[in-house]
Amino acid sequence: MAELSVASGMPVATIKYYLREGLLHPGERTSPNQARYGEEHVQRLKLIRALLDVGGLSVATVGDVLGAIDAGEPTHEVLGVTQRALVGGTAEADDEARAWALDRLSSLAAAHGWKFGPGHAAAPSLVSTLCALRAMGHPALLDRLDDYADLADRIAVTDLDTLAAQPSLDRIVEAAVVGTVLGDRLFAGLRRLAQAAESGRRYPDGLR
Repeated sequence: MAELSVASGMPVATIKYYLREGLLHPGERTSPNQARYGEEHVQRLKLIRALLDVGGLSVATVGDVLGAIDAGEPTHEVLGVTQRALVGGTAEADDEARAWALDRLSSLAAAHGWKFGPGHAAAPSLVSTLCALRAMGHPALLDRLDDYADLADRIAVTDLDTLAAQPSLDRIVEAAVVGTVLGDRLFAGLRRLAQAAESGRRYPDGLR
């Protein structure tokens, strides 16, 4: 246990907690009070930390993701469980606005070959966002929805390309969490840099 703590950078007490919660598999028992832990335990601890600290998931939700991995679910299904867990919150909208947003998103998804419907994990957040844009009077963003979807397709290809190099499902899920959460922050920062540069090109002498 002490060696596992050093290798993973986690306190012994934290590792014992993960063992009690069933997030970490027990080691190979070598005596009544000692067990042997391997590299797979170090990797699992890194994944748990990514899900909890980076992804902000609850212990129970982390258990669901790890359960899907340990059950031998296909990689696509495991990533689906992970992405559903990472979806953000929603805001209130009336029934008419929600129906409009669902219709708009369904058409967009069909045009891009995406699977989408009211039960999709991303639906609540996307519907809420579209409703907020319409309510706040920003039709220009809605008019460019196809352009944003094109960019999303390109980003998705890049995201999945980075996962392809990972050696195990644990590492794939860890990379997906880190790539989604920190990748969103990275892209947001790069977007602001690009916006500042484009603004300077378009309005070098101020708005006329």
